[in-house]
Amino acid sequence: MPVVMEGALADLGAWKTDHCSLVKALEVVGTRSALLILREACYGTTRFSGFADRIGITDRAAAQQLRRLTEAGLLAKRPYREDGGRTRDEYVLTDMGRELFPVIVALMQWGDRHLQDGTAPLHYVDHETGVPVHVELRTETGDTLELEQVGIRRNPAWRAPKPAPQPETAP
Repeated sequence: MPVVMEGALADLGAWKTDHCSLVKALEVVGTRSALLILREACYGTTRFSGFADRIGITDRAAAQQLRRLTEAGLLAKRPYREDGGRTRDEYVLTDMGRELFPVIVALMQWGDRHLQDGTAPLHYVDHETGVPVHVELRTETGDTLELEQVGIRRNPAWRAPKPAPQPETAP
């Protein structure tokens, strides 16, 4: 059973998914290399060569993704210089980038459950207590929800952005 579409959304044929936030998110992080760079940034990788080496992509691909993720606001450049070397940039997660950590963990836990041979390669735990952590849907009051318990309704405060003006064409 799917989520409960409420009100005008119940008739799926009567509305379109224009302006979908998932589409906007995927435009930023919807590639394998983007998600792996973010995973590595969560793990503490900050140097250009570290990203390229750890995820097995070319320097060109790493440079492209680091630039895209920085322009999108998920990573920030921070200058550093090793003794005797020139100043370079390292990449650190912004608050916006840090907020994707639960998404990354959720994807990994889904992969652990459905794509591994019964044993997860890594365990995510509370660093101080060692208690396992996992991602789940919760209400603001802390109740855990299953898919069938979730309702989706229009947000009355949201307004579609106005289309950009089209340039006039000469007759």
